[in-house]
Amino acid sequence: MRHNFGAGPCILPQEVFKQASSAVLDFKDGLSILEISHRSPEFEGVVEETVRLIKELLNVPSGYSVLLLQGGASLQFSMVPMNLLPDGKTAAYLETGVWANKAIKEVKHFGKANIVASSKESNFTFIPKDYVIPEDSAYFHYTSNNTIYGTELFTLPVTKVPVVCDMSSDIMSRQIDVSQYDLIYAGAQKNIGPAGLTIVIVKDEILGKTGRSIPSMLDYQSHIDGGSMYNTPPVFSIYVAMLNLRWLKSKGGIAEIEKENIAKARALYTEIDRNTLFRGTCAIEDRSRMNVCFVMENPELEKPFAKFADENGFEGLKGHRSVGGFRASMYNALPVTSVHALIDLMQNFEETHKNNK
Repeated sequence: MRHNFGAGPCILPQEVFKQASSAVLDFKDGLSILEISHRSPEFEGVVEETVRLIKELLNVPSGYSVLLLQGGASLQFSMVPMNLLPDGKTAAYLETGVWANKAIKEVKHFGKANIVASSKESNFTFIPKDYVIPEDSAYFHYTSNNTIYGTELFTLPVTKVPVVCDMSSDIMSRQIDVSQYDLIYAGAQKNIGPAGLTIVIVKDEILGKTGRSIPSMLDYQSHIDGGSMYNTPPVFSIYVAMLNLRWLKSKGGIAEIEKENIAKARALYTEIDRNTLFRGTCAIEDRSRMNVCFVMENPELEKPFAKFADENGFEGLKGHRSVGGFRASMYNALPVTSVHALIDLMQNFEETHKNNK
């Protein structure tokens, strides 16, 4: 058995793989999901159910639209200021990692980015606190979970400024109050489905206020008016996302999966803190539940542990090149048995290398 701790694309439930593979062969009357018309009633039903499940699972209030788009979260780095930031105005950004930094770089094409706080000097090992968001900001943008560095922001800052959040790697993993946000976007490939789909949840009343002429494909309103089918949508990605959201609902929804995610993270962090060969890399209060980053106390043991993990069926534990060490990504579909298998692996490695620490 292989244990998939890869940072993305995400692990998905086996039952979702089986249902999706069946639909590749025969989705409707002998037609594959890969060849079905996106204008067919059957696929329109898939889109409607996917949107309905997102709204139900996240308890999206009225006055918000849910969009199923393409281009990944990276396209949203540009679409957000294009749709929300008037020319010459300033938006507030919290710099907590590579993806936040990439979002900041795109703002210059439309206005100005004010970095209200940053943890760059510490290589993003913590979430900045006690910063001030200027009230004249067009919006405040932050990344809720930083996959590379293993930090997560659980408490939304108090502000009257519209809030925009990149939730690519922790959406659907914990309960949130959508009404506190004006726009949420997320690449689907962590907890929702396969790569190729991007979810946008936008408060309708914040749109159309920049005075800017926006190309149709980059205008949120175009996709709202077109029911997420202004152009040909990522059919297979949406279908698999629907299956995965059905699975999440069957498990009791986000409230129940959050309990599992808390238990998985607590168990692994406890072992990292106990084990004499390993140590965490982030501030304890900011540790991510989704991406657990750790290093060896003795760097010379890094390659032996990586080899030991591979020989015992563990995938995706290598840390990002900018951080090094190891990263265990524990998205919704990762079973708790895999986490305990990793803990056993770490304990076995400690037992055989305790004199080399």
